[in-house]
Order: sequence, then structure tokens, then C-alpha cells
Amino acid sequence: MKLATLKDSTRDGRLVVVSRDLTRCSDVGHIARTLQAALDDWRHAAPRLREVAEGLESGGQPSRRFHEHDACSPLPRAYQWADGSAYVNHVELVRKARGAAMPESFWTDPLMYQGGSDGFLAPREPIRFPPEADPAWGIDFEAEVAVITGDVAMGASEAEAAKAICLLMLVNDVSLRGLIPDELAKGFGFFQSKPASAFSPVAVTPDEFGGAWDGGRLSVTLAVDLNGKPFGRVETGRDMTFAFPRLIAHAAKTRALCAGTIVGSGTVSNKDADGSPGRPVSEGGRGYACIAEQRTVETIRAGKPSTPFLRFGDTVRIEAKDEKGHSMFGAIEQKVESA
Repeated sequence: MKLATLKDSTRDGRLVVVSRDLTRCSDVGHIARTLQAALDDWRHAAPRLREVAEGLESGGQPSRRFHEHDACSPLPRAYQWADGSAYVNHVELVRKARGAAMPESFWTDPLMYQGGSDGFLAPREPIRFPPEADPAWGIDFEAEVAVITGDVAMGASEAEAAKAICLLMLVNDVSLRGLIPDELAKGFGFFQSKPASAFSPVAVTPDEFGGAWDGGRLSVTLAVDLNGKPFGRVETGRDMTFAFPRLIAHAAKTRALCAGTIVGSGTVSNKDADGSPGRPVSEGGRGYACIAEQRTVETIRAGKPSTPFLRFGDTVRIEAKDEKGHSMFGAIEQKVESA
């Protein structure tokens, strides 16, 4: 089934079930008013929500038009947002860009940071920064996949973590590249350099993907456009060093995770067939899911980057479509604006 949260007068919006083609939706306030409420009682709420989803597909359920522009991120705020780095190729390239060596342990032990989860941007909401951000802060997008979990016990195994995955979404994890080096040099990790993220209009249960979901990795093409032109056509199932159960178990090593925890994959990143850094879409490659990675490849090839970071007025779009060309999650489409 597919779930979304529509904007209303509250901070957490109201939960709806959405049709597979993303054209219609049904209110489910009688089951759970918000997605968090549904996740808190997922064992009982999910079967009832699924009945609504089935009725929506058969025509037996009252419905109305679903508009992506009316949607918040599925969880407009969350108890926890932990973003991993499952695509180690991306970590290696970005560290090269700032002259930092990558320890071998990064290939065996996942990286993860705890992002701000007290408020997420809506999928069609502008990315706003004060005037001094353009261009000094190095505004960048990062296209990712994320899962929402149910309750996960401390010390959970990967098998137990896999069973806790309730929903999948897409992410734009906004990063301020110009602020990262000084912040990391303090030794405490990201804070100012990681502002509010945005998630896809719709969150989807794993069973909707059929063979594209293997229990830990989602294999779809993530289409990333910048100002209406292809920037990335990256494959989410390729080059993913750590599957989601591994990331969840990593997060739960020393703490329990509550229902509604969001765990991100980190920026999707592919190598070329020969193992070299990926090529731009314009050169027949898969392209990139963030600007920093393209700049790194440009530096490796030409000695310096030529692609600028985002400027006010730029628009990024992130979407994944099925084999029939239908959008699976709806689209994240955001314009960078001056606050």
C-alpha cells in the first residue's frame, strides 16, 4: 500500500491511503489520524489500512483526487532521522574532494549521522536560505532511499532489523558543502551543514515493489534532474555496500529505535562498469545523485571542478518510476530561494 500525509492546520498533517497510480486517496482518520499514530500501532493499523488500499483499487472505497502538491513529507517530523552511507563509493569520492583519506574500516563498518528530525520540508517546498548562503555555503542536494521502521530492540540482529522495515521513501538530504570541512574539523560531526531534508510525497510498503525489493535493497532507477535536465540516472540496487538491515542493526547496537525511526541510505552512487568513477549523463553514464560527486570526478579528470553548487533559482527533481513509467513515490521537486 501507499501512504501520504496531507497538509492541514496541525504540525503532523493527516494520514491518507493513496492509490497505486497516485491519482486518488482515502481519508483514514478512523484508523489513525497521522502516520506516526499508525506506526505506533502498526500490527493492528497496517491490516486495516491495507483493507482501505484494496478498496481504493477495486473502486469500493470512497476517494478523492490526490494532489502531490498538497502533501507533506510522509512524516512531517519524526522521533529520529539517522542517515547512513551505504554507498561507500560516494564517501570515498567526497572525501577525496576535501583531501581526506578514507580508512579501510569504512568498507566494513557503516558511517551514520543523526540528522535534525523536528521538521522536514514538504516534497514541493522551496529550499530557503539567507542571502549570504549563495554561493558561499555550497548548497547541494543528495538523492537517497530511506526506510521507516517499527520498534527495533537494542542489539537487534540484521534479520530482526529486516522485519522492522515498514515503509520506503525517497529523500533529498540537503547539504551545505562549504560548511562541512570546518564543522567536521571540530570532531563533533554535522549540524549547521545539514539543514532540513525533504521526503517523497508517498511512502510505500515493501511488498509493492515485487522483485525490485530483496528484503534489504531496492533496485530502481533514481532520476535526478537539475533545472529540467538529466543530472543522474543512478541505480539504487547497485554498489550498495550496506543493505538497510545492516544500517538499522548498526543504529540499534547501543539503543532501541522507536517506531517511526527513519534510516537513510546516504547518497546513491554508482561506478562505471570498469570500476572507475561514474560519468555524467551527458557522456552516456549514470550520472550522479549530488553535485559534490560530479565536482570530485571533474577534479580527478581535469584538476578542478567546473559544475557549480546550487544557486538561488535552481530547481532539483528526484523521482523513481516503475517499468511502465509510473511514478512510485511521487516526485520531490524543490527550488532554491532566498529566505
